[in-house]
Amino acid sequence: MGNVKRQLHLGLFLFSTGYHPAGWRLPEARTDGAFDPKFLQGVAKKLEEAKFDFFFLGDALATSADMQYTFPSQMIRLEPFTMIANIAAVTEKIGLIVTANTTYAEPYHIARLTASLDYLSGGRTAWNVVTGADVRAALNFSREKHWDNAKRYDYADEFVQVVKELWDSWEDDAFVRDKAAGVFIDGSKVHAIHHEGDHFSVAGPLNVARPPQGQLPLLSAGMSERSQELGARFSSAVFTGEILLESAKRFYSGIKGKLAGYGRKPEELFVLPGLVPLVGATEEEARAKYRELNELLVTDFNLKPLSDRIGIDLTGLPLDGLLPDLELSTRPGDEAQQLVRLAQRASGHEDITVRELFHYFAATSRGHLLIVGDPEQIADQMEEWFVQEAADGFNICPPYMPGGLDLFIELVVPVLQRRGLFRTEYEGSTFREHFGLERPDNIFAAKRVLQSS
Repeated sequence: MGNVKRQLHLGLFLFSTGYHPAGWRLPEARTDGAFDPKFLQGVAKKLEEAKFDFFFLGDALATSADMQYTFPSQMIRLEPFTMIANIAAVTEKIGLIVTANTTYAEPYHIARLTASLDYLSGGRTAWNVVTGADVRAALNFSREKHWDNAKRYDYADEFVQVVKELWDSWEDDAFVRDKAAGVFIDGSKVHAIHHEGDHFSVAGPLNVARPPQGQLPLLSAGMSERSQELGARFSSAVFTGEILLESAKRFYSGIKGKLAGYGRKPEELFVLPGLVPLVGATEEEARAKYRELNELLVTDFNLKPLSDRIGIDLTGLPLDGLLPDLELSTRPGDEAQQLVRLAQRASGHEDITVRELFHYFAATSRGHLLIVGDPEQIADQMEEWFVQEAADGFNICPPYMPGGLDLFIELVVPVLQRRGLFRTEYEGSTFREHFGLERPDNIFAAKRVLQSS
């Protein structure tokens, strides 16, 4: 893998009404796509035609009506395993990522569900491992409080290890299926895992044969030290929320540097920041759509979170007044200037107002980078992050649906392909093959080989 030329990896992070909080209010936008199987299938088919690596659905285990003003796409949505099974039935090549929260699940259930999906998809499934950040979820699962970061990741580390052992509990050639002899399986190649740990006691074996990919690729997200360690130990890809180039480069080199401690190579882990591309056929069209979206925001213009973000108290300032001196910021270094520069770049001019700065960060409140421009400008910024090793690809979050995705596919993807940055055909048919990852040996079979040598 080390000699293969790097190419961008692209996936869709599905926000059915768009990533921008006001995306659903555009006249051309769909508002009911989250529950329309034809819409969801159509999105996946578009991605497959464009040769995307994956279709990804996040998940959450709590909600409230007030999310309609900040993140309507994540307020209500289908259960991910059911939805991904539906998508698998109408696609052939695109990878499919399913999210499962370890804090509120059992390893045997997740091993069974994920292995089953890998069969139904023909080896195209990956598991996004999350521990949950919403404290309200505990109250939906008969708990008084959400566990702290350390406990969640202690639990997740063992959880993932159990699932991986269960996936391997049937060796690939365990099934004899000899009709004449009446032997269906070779019992010596079926393994109870007998796991006894701090959190789980699981006998095994799993009642699903070893998945087509052997081990499903794992994905994870999060910026905490514990989340990075989990990613370095187990994950094939990590999702990040970096929006500043230099910070993203530090994260990239930092997490890749952790891999050696787990006997892994840098090319075995892919760093995929979230990207919100607002593209137009021309720069003017893109900026006009950006202004239209911002004007549709429903907000009380609470400036306190933004003030904290840039380290300057903006409360009480006129919304249409210019920003105060950024040198007054309490943020380290020139971080405030870098953050403001993102809003200036999106707006297309430097003398932005408090209102324009608020609009930019309201549109990116979930932490992903919003860029505005024509196809070449969008591709330029993607290439800059890729070449400077801030990213191995991107988790694309269209600002509105379906038009935001359609324009990216129609206008930006061909530019990336012409530059030799993105594939024109799939290299294989499984999730692992899309990322150039080898199918791993069965741990029990490998142990037998070692013992007999």
